[in-house]
Amino acid sequence: MTASQDTTRRIAIVTGGSRGLGRNTIVNLARRGVGSIFTYHSNEAEARAAADAVAAEGAKAVAIQLDTGDAAAFDGFVGQVRQALASLGAERFDYLVNNAGTSHHTPIAETTEAQVDALYNVHFKGVFFLTQKLLPLINDGGRIINLSSGLTRFAMPGSAPYAAMKGAIEVLTRYFAKEFAARGITANTVAPGAIATDFSGGMVRDNPEVNKRVAEFTALGRVGVPDDIGPMIASLLAEENRWVNGQRIEVSGGMML
Repeated sequence: MTASQDTTRRIAIVTGGSRGLGRNTIVNLARRGVGSIFTYHSNEAEARAAADAVAAEGAKAVAIQLDTGDAAAFDGFVGQVRQALASLGAERFDYLVNNAGTSHHTPIAETTEAQVDALYNVHFKGVFFLTQKLLPLINDGGRIINLSSGLTRFAMPGSAPYAAMKGAIEVLTRYFAKEFAARGITANTVAPGAIATDFSGGMVRDNPEVNKRVAEFTALGRVGVPDDIGPMIASLLAEENRWVNGQRIEVSGGMML
């Protein structure tokens, strides 16, 4: 069996896969012959379009609605994953990409307890317990990628609780790498810089002033785009990067160097 034939049987679970970086990731995985089960929060039409984009690359994708901030929904989600795997001719999956997230831009003095709780539920608690629930279904030798942010390395006012949650994820990822190593499962963090998507209401993509400012403090002289991130994640999941483990990899074009 060739490497490409083996790859076509691999399956990824990607949270927040209907748009932005998640959608770019499942499309780039499809180009490598990897099928996907991906989550979306509420926009079913967008999820169908993402599945169609995967199909256009010759792979299969199954969309499942999930609020990754609602840990009580995870048992039901795992049941849906089992059904989706069966529809893809598999019992287990190979890659988990914890990508789903929400933004926050409020100074510390004005941040509410409810805002912090919401960020915690999605960006830390959700990642922790969804990964825990999916562990019985991931193949030995699998890969986990958690999405972080350049904001854990440099500070931007208004991003404190969001960045702190991502910092916690970077620590958690190292513990994933240590505790899951007995099963040959690797875990790494990918930390994008500012990317032109609809994240944060499209702030980087749609606001010329913000776009220009980000480009000015990025070494490569422009803001990032989804095609800077999705292919990198797909390659990190591939066999040629099997020895990368417990690492934080920033993909920012050299922001704030």
